[in-house]
Amino acid sequence: MFENNNIVILGMARSGYEVAKYLAKRHNKITINDLNTNQNEEHIKELEKLGVKIVLGSHPDDLINKDVNYLIKNPGVPIDHKYVLKAKELGIEVLNEVEVSARLMRKDVHLIGITGTNGKTTTTTIIYEILKEKFKDKVHLTGNMGYPLISFLDKFKKDDFIVMETSSQQLENLDKFTPEVAVLTNVSEAHLEFFKTYDHYKELKKRIFKNHTKDNLAIINRTDEESLKLTNDIKSNKVYFSDSKDDLCYIEKENIYYKGKKIIDTKEIILKGMHNYQNIMAAIIVAKHYGVEDEIINKVVKKFKGVEHRLEFVKELDGKKYYNDSKATNLVSTQIALKSFDKDILLILGGYERGQDFKELIPYLDNVKVILAIGENRERVKKELSNYNVIVKETLKEAMKNIKDYDVDIVLLSPAAASWDQYKKFEDRGEEFKNIVNNL
Repeated sequence: MFENNNIVILGMARSGYEVAKYLAKRHNKITINDLNTNQNEEHIKELEKLGVKIVLGSHPDDLINKDVNYLIKNPGVPIDHKYVLKAKELGIEVLNEVEVSARLMRKDVHLIGITGTNGKTTTTTIIYEILKEKFKDKVHLTGNMGYPLISFLDKFKKDDFIVMETSSQQLENLDKFTPEVAVLTNVSEAHLEFFKTYDHYKELKKRIFKNHTKDNLAIINRTDEESLKLTNDIKSNKVYFSDSKDDLCYIEKENIYYKGKKIIDTKEIILKGMHNYQNIMAAIIVAKHYGVEDEIINKVVKKFKGVEHRLEFVKELDGKKYYNDSKATNLVSTQIALKSFDKDILLILGGYERGQDFKELIPYLDNVKVILAIGENRERVKKELSNYNVIVKETLKEAMKNIKDYDVDIVLLSPAAASWDQYKKFEDRGEEFKNIVNNL
């Protein structure tokens, strides 16, 4: 499989580079194409030595033709890109690096896939940390966080564990990918500028269970109606986490239980909020499925401080606590963040224009005393939240100039918007926030 083929890779980045390097060693004719000419020079030299043709700066119309066997698309490339449409017209299979890896991967490993609109990064990280504590070097973190799956293919050994955050962009071009255990944290509207409709977005989330049978485990959030409806007809062995004793893992009176046995007291958990307890419950089910002892779960969960850029505590200064929630790129993420605090908040909101309705935040703004609206959609934030104290600033740096003067307990960067108007990625926005705070 994937030998002696004519393959075009659309989008370089890390996954494009890794899949080109891997497939070039399997006697394939590889062309990698990217509009961005600013690429890693060492990677370019390495690929050219392997015989890979590199086309940067444009998307030539003749690159996709009937002689191409596969188009491998970077997950971030739009689903209506002209190469994707041309490939479908010519009957060329459109894949991504994860699907290629899934088809080439040995079958005697444990693949755990985690998806959902919110919480998937935190859930993935907790699962990884727990399994790592138990199984040591047999556990690998890949996918939407960590390194591309294909970069591990030759390193995997029998009974290794692959913990993989799986984004909707990755699920778009998955077909044979079959996680042994799949987790769905929750589902709500997100990334509609990319996927065009909510129905299509939901269908992609469901795709993680596509090849499941009763031998595969599906871990589902019973408190999330969309998740329940979406998974109603999947063929997996379904188990649930919730606040009900009827479920495999549940929370009751500040304690989390598995099969009726107390695992941990939430007062001992650093991460607060029901959304985090749900993430932990999903991780507990995965851990117990693979025989991890309660003591190990307890130890890891107690010391887990969270994921960078997700409600990340940065600093306390002059009675104010600063939190970096730059990963909140949709309304639901910001709603979750706002529910986590019961003190006076200054909220930094806004970014890339994707048409979201900021009025959906109104039920969660009771503790918000000031909103600093930034980014491309800042004027719309002010208009839609006109009954609140909204101050418009173009950039995060401008917004933070007099941040110490506001009489609030919490300063929260939780934009409910992507960062692409001013940053390459949300991590850059979060890093700038942290740098400003740490230099106050």
